[in-house]
Amino acid sequence: MTDLGLWGVPLAVVGGAIRVSTPFLLVSLGECLTERSGRINLGLEGTLVFGAMSGYAVAYLTGSAWAGVGAAAVSGVLFGLLHGALCSLPRVNDIAIGIALMLLGMGLAFFFGKPYIQPVAPDLPAINFGAWSDSPQVQAALRVNVLFILGAVLALVMAWMFKATRIGLVIRVVGDSTDAARALGLHAGRVRLLSTAAGGALAGVGGAYLSLYYPGSWNEGISSGQGLMAVALVIFARWSPINCFFAALLFGGAGALGPALQSVGVTEGYYLFYAAPYVLTLALLIATSSPNRALSGAPGELSITK
Repeated sequence: MTDLGLWGVPLAVVGGAIRVSTPFLLVSLGECLTERSGRINLGLEGTLVFGAMSGYAVAYLTGSAWAGVGAAAVSGVLFGLLHGALCSLPRVNDIAIGIALMLLGMGLAFFFGKPYIQPVAPDLPAINFGAWSDSPQVQAALRVNVLFILGAVLALVMAWMFKATRIGLVIRVVGDSTDAARALGLHAGRVRLLSTAAGGALAGVGGAYLSLYYPGSWNEGISSGQGLMAVALVIFARWSPINCFFAALLFGGAGALGPALQSVGVTEGYYLFYAAPYVLTLALLIATSSPNRALSGAPGELSITK
């Protein structure tokens, strides 16, 4: 984008924000759903990585990127069910189980993914919203993957679900008070199990996005902690799906800043901006750690509220 001058920086940041934010968006929506039911899942980092590996492997073996997305979603459901089943046992801590499953998911992905580091799998399709421009840089920046659009629509659907549907009301009641849910005849454990499984599916799809579109390959360092950062993102978004969408774009823009500077010829110090998402995560956690507002809007049954 050097021929665009300084205009290339905001253009690259916008395009990069859309590309980088998609896994943040999908994982944070999954975690938002899980936490609204009263359970926290720190294992989504492992689910994300395993989803990236399984999605890439199935896409390579079948020749279909969408088959890979489906496989990643199934793997996420399985990890979610395992997490939910273990957390339903007496005297089991959600956070400890999440960390254990994070390590398990990453370990399994590294073990089974060794044969798929070199092979090339098909990519997911994208829509070129920059077709109006003759500039290849503009067209590249405005190529939007369908999973980003799916995530944006899903954020709206989830927000509507929590506010206006019986399913959303059930999840909110279970997340706020197990006793109230039992008084209404609801099975809190089953609701949390299904919510955790659905959240895991979204995290798995987020992993498939990483390996099948951006960066578009499978390797052991593909996630860079995005699953864990998404948990902080949900807290920052105050457990709102719409806020998760905008927060994901913020994180994505931070992640795209380093490559944007490099694209316009900044050769010194640009690599420091690659740390921007991690600095942003730390800053947001510090900013939201005030006793007066840190847990405002948090479901009452979350482990972090007790």
